[in-house]
Amino acid sequence: MGTTLRITNSSGFQVSEFVLLGLPGIHEWQHWLSLPLALIYLIALGANLLILITVQHEPSLHQPMYQFLSILAMVDIGLATTIMPKILAVFWFNAKTISLPECFAQMYAINAFMGMESGVFLCMAVDRYVAICHPLRYPSVVTGAFVVKVTLSMILRNGLLTLPVPLLAARRHYCSRNEIDHCLCSNLGVTRLACDDTAINRFYHLALAWIMVGSDMALVFASYAWIIRSVLRLNSAEAASKALSTCSSHLTLILFFYTAIVVVSVTHLAGRKFPFIPVLLNVLHSVIPPALNPVVYALRTQELRMGFQKVLGLAGNVARK
Repeated sequence: MGTTLRITNSSGFQVSEFVLLGLPGIHEWQHWLSLPLALIYLIALGANLLILITVQHEPSLHQPMYQFLSILAMVDIGLATTIMPKILAVFWFNAKTISLPECFAQMYAINAFMGMESGVFLCMAVDRYVAICHPLRYPSVVTGAFVVKVTLSMILRNGLLTLPVPLLAARRHYCSRNEIDHCLCSNLGVTRLACDDTAINRFYHLALAWIMVGSDMALVFASYAWIIRSVLRLNSAEAASKALSTCSSHLTLILFFYTAIVVVSVTHLAGRKFPFIPVLLNVLHSVIPPALNPVVYALRTQELRMGFQKVLGLAGNVARK
Protein backbone atom coordinates (compact mmCIF):
# COMPACT_ATOMS: atom_id res chain seq x y z
CA MET A 1 0.00 0.00 0.00
CA GLY A 2 3.09 2.23 0.14
CA THR A 3 2.48 3.22 3.75
CA THR A 4 5.22 5.25 5.35
CA LEU A 5 5.94 4.66 9.00
CA ARG A 6 8.22 6.41 11.43
CA ILE A 7 9.53 5.29 14.80
CA THR A 8 8.29 7.21 17.80
CA ASN A 9 9.62 7.37 21.35
CA SER A 10 6.32 5.92 22.58
CA SER A 11 5.12 2.44 21.81
CA GLY A 12 5.61 0.92 18.37
CA PHE A 13 5.16 2.82 15.12
CA GLN A 14 3.32 5.99 14.22
CA VAL A 15 1.82 6.26 10.75
CA SER A 16 2.74 9.41 8.84
CA GLU A 17 -0.12 9.31 6.34
CA PHE A 18 -3.63 7.99 5.92
CA VAL A 19 -5.14 6.22 2.91
CA LEU A 20 -8.64 7.24 1.78
CA LEU A 21 -10.21 4.09 0.35
CA GLY A 22 -13.28 5.82 -1.05
CA LEU A 23 -16.75 4.30 -0.88
CA PRO A 24 -16.59 1.05 1.10
CA GLY A 25 -17.82 -2.03 -0.72
CA ILE A 26 -18.14 -0.44 -4.17
CA HIS A 27 -14.54 0.55 -4.97
CA GLU A 28 -14.71 -1.06 -8.42
CA TRP A 29 -17.24 1.36 -9.89
CA GLN A 30 -17.05 4.38 -7.59
CA HIS A 31 -15.24 6.32 -10.34
CA TRP A 32 -18.55 6.52 -12.21
CA LEU A 33 -19.90 8.68 -9.38
CA SER A 34 -17.13 11.21 -10.03
CA LEU A 35 -18.92 12.57 -13.10
CA PRO A 36 -22.17 13.66 -11.36
CA LEU A 37 -20.16 14.81 -8.31
CA ALA A 38 -17.91 16.95 -10.52
CA LEU A 39 -20.98 18.41 -12.25
CA ILE A 40 -22.62 19.26 -8.91
CA TYR A 41 -19.36 20.85 -7.74
CA LEU A 42 -19.13 23.03 -10.86
CA ILE A 43 -22.77 24.09 -10.44
CA ALA A 44 -22.06 24.98 -6.81
CA LEU A 45 -19.03 27.09 -7.72
CA GLY A 46 -20.66 28.84 -10.66
CA ALA A 47 -24.02 29.54 -9.01
CA ASN A 48 -22.53 30.84 -5.75
CA LEU A 49 -20.01 33.03 -7.57
CA LEU A 50 -22.91 34.43 -9.59
CA ILE A 51 -24.76 35.28 -6.36
CA LEU A 52 -21.71 37.05 -4.95
CA ILE A 53 -21.20 39.11 -8.12
CA THR A 54 -24.92 39.91 -8.46
CA VAL A 55 -25.41 41.06 -4.86
CA GLN A 56 -22.26 43.19 -5.06
CA HIS A 57 -23.15 44.92 -8.34
CA GLU A 58 -26.93 45.35 -7.92
CA PRO A 59 -27.79 48.24 -5.51
CA SER A 60 -31.33 46.96 -4.94
CA LEU A 61 -29.87 43.81 -3.37
CA HIS A 62 -27.81 45.67 -0.76
CA GLN A 63 -30.15 44.48 1.98
CA PRO A 64 -29.45 42.29 5.04
CA MET A 65 -31.33 39.32 3.58
CA TYR A 66 -29.15 39.26 0.46
CA GLN A 67 -26.00 40.06 2.44
CA PHE A 68 -26.64 36.92 4.48
CA LEU A 69 -27.19 35.07 1.21
CA SER A 70 -23.76 36.27 0.03
CA ILE A 71 -22.18 35.00 3.24
CA LEU A 72 -23.94 31.67 2.74
CA ALA A 73 -22.55 31.54 -0.83
CA MET A 74 -18.99 32.05 0.46
CA VAL A 75 -19.48 29.33 3.07
CA ASP A 76 -20.88 26.97 0.43
CA ILE A 77 -17.89 27.56 -1.85
CA GLY A 78 -15.54 26.88 1.04
CA LEU A 79 -17.37 23.72 2.12
CA ALA A 80 -17.51 22.21 -1.38
CA THR A 81 -13.90 23.14 -2.19
CA THR A 82 -12.68 21.62 1.08
CA ILE A 83 -13.74 18.12 0.05
CA MET A 84 -14.39 17.83 -3.69
CA PRO A 85 -10.87 18.29 -5.17
CA LYS A 86 -9.50 15.51 -2.95
CA ILE A 87 -12.47 13.22 -3.64
CA LEU A 88 -12.07 13.68 -7.40
CA ALA A 89 -8.32 13.05 -7.06
CA VAL A 90 -9.08 9.78 -5.26
CA PHE A 91 -11.60 8.69 -7.91
CA TRP A 92 -9.71 9.86 -11.02
CA PHE A 93 -6.01 9.57 -10.19
CA ASN A 94 -6.05 7.03 -7.34
CA ALA A 95 -4.40 9.73 -5.16
CA LYS A 96 -5.57 8.11 -1.95
CA THR A 97 -2.81 9.09 0.46
CA ILE A 98 -3.12 12.16 2.64
CA SER A 99 -0.67 13.33 5.29
CA LEU A 100 -1.77 13.61 8.90
CA PRO A 101 -1.58 17.46 8.98
CA GLU A 102 -3.59 17.69 5.74
CA CYS A 103 -6.16 15.24 7.09
CA PHE A 104 -6.56 17.14 10.36
CA ALA A 105 -6.81 20.45 8.46
CA GLN A 106 -9.57 19.02 6.25
CA MET A 107 -11.36 17.70 9.33
CA TYR A 108 -11.25 21.18 10.88
CA ALA A 109 -12.44 22.93 7.72
CA ILE A 110 -15.37 20.55 7.19
CA ASN A 111 -16.64 20.99 10.75
CA ALA A 112 -16.09 24.76 10.72
CA PHE A 113 -17.88 25.32 7.39
CA MET A 114 -20.74 22.97 8.33
CA GLY A 115 -21.24 24.84 11.59
CA MET A 116 -20.98 28.16 9.78
CA GLU A 117 -23.69 27.12 7.31
CA SER A 118 -25.97 26.23 10.21
CA GLY A 119 -25.14 29.56 11.86
CA VAL A 120 -25.95 31.55 8.71
CA PHE A 121 -29.32 29.78 8.48
CA LEU A 122 -29.97 30.90 12.05
CA CYS A 123 -29.05 34.50 11.20
CA MET A 124 -31.39 34.41 8.20
CA ALA A 125 -34.18 33.01 10.40
CA VAL A 126 -33.69 35.87 12.88
CA ASP A 127 -33.76 38.34 9.99
CA ARG A 128 -37.11 36.96 8.75
CA TYR A 129 -38.47 36.82 12.32
CA VAL A 130 -37.79 40.52 12.93
CA ALA A 131 -39.05 41.47 9.46
CA ILE A 132 -42.39 39.67 9.87
CA CYS A 133 -43.06 39.78 13.61
CA HIS A 134 -41.64 43.27 14.31
CA PRO A 135 -41.71 45.09 10.95
CA LEU A 136 -41.57 48.58 12.46
CA ARG A 137 -38.39 47.77 14.35
CA TYR A 138 -36.71 45.97 11.44
CA PRO A 139 -34.82 48.98 9.96
CA SER A 140 -33.33 49.88 13.35
CA VAL A 141 -32.53 46.31 14.47
CA VAL A 142 -31.27 44.53 11.33
CA THR A 143 -28.68 47.01 10.10
CA GLY A 144 -25.36 46.65 8.32
CA ALA A 145 -23.62 46.69 11.69
CA PHE A 146 -25.92 43.88 12.88
CA VAL A 147 -24.95 41.75 9.87
CA VAL A 148 -21.24 42.32 10.53
CA LYS A 149 -21.53 41.56 14.27
CA VAL A 150 -23.51 38.33 13.93
CA THR A 151 -21.25 37.15 11.08
CA LEU A 152 -18.11 37.74 13.13
CA SER A 153 -19.71 36.04 16.13
CA MET A 154 -20.53 32.98 14.01
CA ILE A 155 -16.98 32.85 12.63
CA LEU A 156 -15.52 33.05 16.13
CA ARG A 157 -17.97 30.51 17.52
CA ASN A 158 -17.33 27.92 14.85
CA GLY A 159 -13.62 28.60 14.57
CA LEU A 160 -12.97 28.25 18.31
CA LEU A 161 -15.40 25.44 19.13
CA THR A 162 -14.21 23.36 16.17
CA LEU A 163 -10.51 23.79 16.95
CA PRO A 164 -10.37 20.98 19.58
CA VAL A 165 -11.60 18.44 16.99
CA PRO A 166 -8.32 18.24 15.00
CA LEU A 167 -6.21 18.97 18.09
CA LEU A 168 -7.70 16.00 19.97
CA ALA A 169 -7.33 13.81 16.88
CA ALA A 170 -3.68 14.84 16.52
CA ARG A 171 -2.99 13.76 20.12
CA ARG A 172 -4.06 10.20 19.42
CA HIS A 173 -1.51 7.51 18.57
CA TYR A 174 -1.94 5.82 15.17
CA CYS A 175 0.26 2.76 15.34
CA SER A 176 -1.25 0.12 13.07
CA ARG A 177 -4.06 0.68 10.55
CA ASN A 178 -4.06 3.80 8.41
CA GLU A 179 -6.82 3.02 5.87
CA ILE A 180 -9.96 5.18 6.17
CA ASP A 181 -13.16 3.71 4.70
CA HIS A 182 -14.23 7.12 3.44
CA CYS A 183 -13.61 9.70 0.73
CA LEU A 184 -12.63 12.37 3.24
CA CYS A 185 -11.19 12.77 6.74
CA SER A 186 -14.26 12.44 8.91
CA ASN A 187 -14.04 12.71 12.69
CA LEU A 188 -15.15 9.17 13.42
CA GLY A 189 -13.30 7.64 10.46
CA VAL A 190 -9.96 9.02 11.64
CA THR A 191 -10.27 8.47 15.40
CA ARG A 192 -11.44 4.90 14.80
CA LEU A 193 -7.87 4.13 13.64
CA ALA A 194 -6.25 5.29 16.89
CA CYS A 195 -4.57 2.72 19.11
CA ASP A 196 -5.27 4.55 22.36
CA ASP A 197 -8.49 5.63 24.08
CA THR A 198 -10.70 7.92 21.97
CA ALA A 199 -13.54 8.45 24.46
CA ILE A 200 -12.84 12.19 24.78
CA ASN A 201 -12.85 12.55 20.97
CA ARG A 202 -16.24 10.86 20.67
CA PHE A 203 -17.64 12.86 23.57
CA TYR A 204 -16.49 16.19 22.13
CA HIS A 205 -17.78 15.27 18.66
CA LEU A 206 -21.23 14.57 20.13
CA ALA A 207 -21.16 17.68 22.33
CA LEU A 208 -20.11 19.87 19.40
CA ALA A 209 -23.00 18.59 17.29
CA TRP A 210 -25.50 19.42 20.03
CA ILE A 211 -23.96 22.79 20.94
CA MET A 212 -23.65 24.14 17.40
CA VAL A 213 -26.02 22.42 15.00
CA GLY A 214 -28.51 21.27 17.64
CA SER A 215 -28.93 24.70 19.23
CA ASP A 216 -29.09 26.40 15.83
CA MET A 217 -31.78 23.99 14.66
CA ALA A 218 -33.86 24.54 17.81
CA LEU A 219 -33.63 28.34 17.49
CA VAL A 220 -34.41 28.26 13.76
CA PHE A 221 -37.57 26.23 14.25
CA ALA A 222 -38.55 28.39 17.24
CA SER A 223 -38.20 31.48 15.02
CA TYR A 224 -40.41 29.97 12.36
CA ALA A 225 -42.96 28.88 14.94
CA TRP A 226 -43.28 32.54 15.97
CA ILE A 227 -43.37 33.61 12.32
CA ILE A 228 -46.21 31.19 11.49
CA ARG A 229 -48.03 32.25 14.66
CA SER A 230 -47.81 35.91 13.63
CA VAL A 231 -48.87 35.19 10.05
CA LEU A 232 -51.94 33.24 11.17
CA ARG A 233 -53.05 36.28 13.15
CA LEU A 234 -53.15 38.47 10.03
CA ASN A 235 -56.65 39.32 8.87
CA SER A 236 -55.76 39.45 5.20
CA ALA A 237 -55.03 36.23 3.34
CA GLU A 238 -53.07 38.23 0.76
CA ALA A 239 -50.86 39.77 3.45
CA ALA A 240 -50.27 36.35 5.02
CA SER A 241 -49.31 34.87 1.64
CA LYS A 242 -46.92 37.75 0.94
CA ALA A 243 -45.31 37.40 4.37
CA LEU A 244 -44.73 33.68 3.94
CA SER A 245 -43.41 34.10 0.39
CA THR A 246 -40.54 36.24 1.69
CA CYS A 247 -39.18 33.31 3.71
CA SER A 248 -40.28 30.32 1.61
CA SER A 249 -36.85 29.88 -0.01
CA HIS A 250 -35.09 29.97 3.33
CA LEU A 251 -37.57 27.56 4.92
CA THR A 252 -37.16 25.10 2.04
CA LEU A 253 -33.38 25.08 2.41
CA ILE A 254 -33.25 24.75 6.19
CA LEU A 255 -35.71 21.85 6.08
CA PHE A 256 -33.47 20.09 3.56
CA PHE A 257 -30.27 20.93 5.48
CA TYR A 258 -31.39 19.77 8.91
CA THR A 259 -33.37 16.79 7.59
CA ALA A 260 -30.25 15.65 5.74
CA ILE A 261 -28.20 15.94 8.96
CA VAL A 262 -30.70 13.72 10.78
CA VAL A 263 -30.73 11.19 7.92
CA VAL A 264 -26.91 11.06 7.78
CA SER A 265 -26.74 10.57 11.56
CA VAL A 266 -29.30 7.74 11.49
CA THR A 267 -27.63 5.96 8.57
CA HIS A 268 -24.27 6.13 10.34
CA LEU A 269 -25.81 4.22 13.22
CA ALA A 270 -27.50 1.68 10.91
CA GLY A 271 -24.89 1.44 8.16
CA ARG A 272 -23.27 -1.90 8.99
CA LYS A 273 -25.04 -3.87 6.27
CA PHE A 274 -24.46 -1.28 3.53
CA PRO A 275 -21.48 0.79 4.76
CA PHE A 276 -21.18 2.81 1.55
CA ILE A 277 -24.61 4.44 2.13
CA PRO A 278 -23.66 6.65 5.12
CA VAL A 279 -20.35 7.56 3.44
CA LEU A 280 -22.08 8.53 0.19
CA LEU A 281 -24.76 10.50 2.03
CA ASN A 282 -22.07 12.30 4.01
CA VAL A 283 -20.34 13.34 0.78
CA LEU A 284 -23.62 14.39 -0.86
CA HIS A 285 -24.61 16.42 2.19
CA SER A 286 -21.37 18.40 1.80
CA VAL A 287 -21.81 19.17 -1.91
CA ILE A 288 -25.55 19.18 -2.71
CA PRO A 289 -26.56 22.08 -0.38
CA PRO A 290 -23.90 24.40 -1.91
CA ALA A 291 -25.39 23.66 -5.35
CA LEU A 292 -29.01 23.67 -4.19
CA ASN A 293 -29.03 26.88 -2.14
CA PRO A 294 -28.46 29.39 -4.98
CA VAL A 295 -30.77 27.47 -7.34
CA VAL A 296 -33.69 27.59 -4.89
CA TYR A 297 -33.19 31.28 -4.21
CA ALA A 298 -32.90 32.04 -7.91
CA LEU A 299 -36.14 30.20 -8.68
CA ARG A 300 -38.17 31.71 -5.84
CA THR A 301 -36.80 35.27 -5.53
CA GLN A 302 -37.77 37.69 -8.29
CA GLU A 303 -35.29 40.40 -7.25
CA LEU A 304 -32.40 37.95 -7.46
CA ARG A 305 -33.52 36.65 -10.86
CA MET A 306 -33.65 40.18 -12.20
CA GLY A 307 -30.17 40.81 -10.79
CA PHE A 308 -28.89 37.66 -12.51
CA GLN A 309 -30.32 38.84 -15.82
CA LYS A 310 -28.60 42.20 -15.52
CA VAL A 311 -25.24 40.70 -14.59
CA LEU A 312 -25.40 38.01 -17.28
CA GLY A 313 -26.61 40.55 -19.83
CA LEU A 314 -23.71 42.84 -18.95
CA ALA A 315 -21.26 39.96 -19.21
CA GLY A 316 -22.71 39.01 -22.60
CA ASN A 317 -22.33 42.55 -23.91
CA VAL A 318 -18.72 42.69 -22.73
CA ALA A 319 -17.97 39.33 -24.37
CA ARG A 320 -19.46 40.50 -27.71
CA LYS A 321 -17.35 43.64 -27.67
